[in-house]
Amino acid sequence: MLWACLHFPELPFDAVRPHEVAREAAAVVTEGSLRHPRIVAANAQARAGGARIGQSLAAARGVQAGLHAWRRDVAAEQQHLASLADWAYRFSATVSLAPPRSLLVEVGASLSLFGGWPKLERRLRSELDACGWVHRLSAAPVAAGAQVLAAHHDGMALLSVPQLMQVLHDIPVSKCGLEKQTSRILSAVGLSRLGAVFALPRVELARRIGPQALTHLDRLRGLLPEARVAWQPPARYARRIEFDHPVSGMQGLLFPLQRLLREFAVFLVARDGGVQCFDLVFEHERGASTRVPVGLLAPQRDAGMLFDLARARLERVEWAAAVVALSLRADDLPALCPPSVDLFDDGRRGALDWPALAERLRARLGEDTLHGLAPVADHRPARAWREQALATHGATGITSRTPGPRPFWLLPREIPLGLPPAEILAGPERIESGWWDGDDQRRDYYIVRTRQGQRAWAFLTVGASPSWMLHGWFA
Repeated sequence: MLWACLHFPELPFDAVRPHEVAREAAAVVTEGSLRHPRIVAANAQARAGGARIGQSLAAARGVQAGLHAWRRDVAAEQQHLASLADWAYRFSATVSLAPPRSLLVEVGASLSLFGGWPKLERRLRSELDACGWVHRLSAAPVAAGAQVLAAHHDGMALLSVPQLMQVLHDIPVSKCGLEKQTSRILSAVGLSRLGAVFALPRVELARRIGPQALTHLDRLRGLLPEARVAWQPPARYARRIEFDHPVSGMQGLLFPLQRLLREFAVFLVARDGGVQCFDLVFEHERGASTRVPVGLLAPQRDAGMLFDLARARLERVEWAAAVVALSLRADDLPALCPPSVDLFDDGRRGALDWPALAERLRARLGEDTLHGLAPVADHRPARAWREQALATHGATGITSRTPGPRPFWLLPREIPLGLPPAEILAGPERIESGWWDGDDQRRDYYIVRTRQGQRAWAFLTVGASPSWMLHGWFA
């Protein structure tokens, strides 16, 4: 087995940082009372300015003006970690959360699929960099060992337990995952590195640190198996973004909406599924909310398509109040069968296909403005079709139930053709129907060429004067 550990050192900042604040700005995350908050995380810029873990926020701002500070949101951190687990599920069926800031992914079974560890590592890093995630990545044959490595040696990949042991010998005791009290006990007797701890007799080591700490050290070395809870993408999707200040107007909502839908698309890819209906809920002050349903003709999971459709629907929303939070909810996540594409057909490359065009028209014009056509069991041309709402299995055109061809362009009502046709191209096709509902029709239909060279659909009424009537045009 080969475990890859993905460590996200700035996860507390990513969970609470407003999108308008640059990542390079000096910032800290605080906990404690509202009156006397203390720093629990500081980025590199804040540390360079003098901020320290455990320091009061007032003291840090006293020596560093303009320091950004946000209260820690543990729930938001775990939500981000879950989103990252959804993404990592694309690369392995065995993904495990390692709170508070890490993921463990068993990639040994995936190496042949992705062309070996170097190629897989490059792909993991490129996708994380594209999404703006600051990360550290290491791999080892033991999950607990990989987690320790990621915190100290970014990019290190060890393929055997002896290699892992050689590196672990130089890891400080205070940085190997032991409890602080246990680390202090070992440091007090001069055991500052794991190599010195591993050299102690097992009975003596167990007496000093206890069985729980000894079990942790055994798992680091691969002496004991570790049963980890495997991550499973949930059957439903729900994400929420809360804003630091009310957002007015649609433009200010586009960035968080795009981020939310990008995470949603990653989740759908991990589940190998799509979405056909989801809700966007815009929360206002005093408990009010605006719900915007987004329905699709067929399951989709492309982030760009979902964003375009949601944006088009939002353009028709009248915002009565500023928005303080945004939620996305999807309860039905059907399987997705991607359309087959001809490998050598590049004639339509870049063209907008019919499903995409239909989705954009419905999103921009409204749900009830676009209809399909469906056949009706009636031989009379004006009654042989009906409008129907577009659906996944809905018809997009008329399928004729009669032997003769029918034009798509039917006139609202038949009119005299005027001069007799210059040529009869096909026919007759006799239609006798409607005697039971008072609209009796007995006609012989022909495909004709008019004297102006047009192809038309015309008929003669059976038993009446030979007067040609025009009913439709062929393209």
